[in-house]
Amino acid sequence: MAQDAACLVVVDVLSSTTSVTVAVEAGTRVFPYAWRDETASVFARSKAAVPAVGRRAATSTSPWSLSPAALREAPFPPRLVLPSPNGSAIAAAAGDSSVVAGCLRNATAVGQWLTRRGYGTDDRPLAVVAAGERWPDGSLRPALEDLLGAGAIIAELESTGAGPLSPEAAAARACFTHTPDVAGAVAACSSGIELAMSGFADDVVVATELNASAIVPVLTDGAFSHGTGTGHSRTCEVSAAPGTGRRNVCAWAGKELDGTRIGLVASWSP
Repeated sequence: MAQDAACLVVVDVLSSTTSVTVAVEAGTRVFPYAWRDETASVFARSKAAVPAVGRRAATSTSPWSLSPAALREAPFPPRLVLPSPNGSAIAAAAGDSSVVAGCLRNATAVGQWLTRRGYGTDDRPLAVVAAGERWPDGSLRPALEDLLGAGAIIAELESTGAGPLSPEAAAARACFTHTPDVAGAVAACSSGIELAMSGFADDVVVATELNASAIVPVLTDGAFSHGTGTGHSRTCEVSAAPGTGRRNVCAWAGKELDGTRIGLVASWSP
């Protein structure tokens, strides 16, 4: 059976959707872009925006990068292009679908925003996409931080009456609600350790500021800005388990972008 998702919530805790919340808090419009190469600068010029660079490529004259901690310290431009092969790539590939940037920093705000607009119901089913990471060879690397971020949003949705949840969404919610120290778990997971060893431990600190932000970045005309309206949507097809009927909230952990193909939470393994 197939179902249509009226809205996608993209969760990339370390770090693209966290960085989006930091920038949008300051009034910046953020354009997601899938490729961190020379085409990002060309795309930025076409949008009258400045391009963010890799963490290690940031300079005093170009201080904008994927690092949320560095973004917080940099001057905020009116428009920013944020390249990322994970969260930004998913958002950029969503076409005209309604897309929300979610993370641990704004989980409650996102859940409440979605509920007020009727998402997670029969009329407006919802998909929460935990972006995942890549190993050096390009293969999928599951990301615990994204599963926790997705679970935080799903837990808020369920508390406000959205649902029913798919088994995958319920598992993500349980992962979040049964983790006693979410910040500690993110810091100790593969992604957190990798950033700390690279000198970017502050990014993990910013990313685990649970519910510190009331900003809900919504993709409008190709850029994320604070969502105040109902948004526009074009439905996209996602899968449901055979014989289980319609699910109003689904979740993915990990992603494999090949056209519109996204890895399911069932493929997640430690």
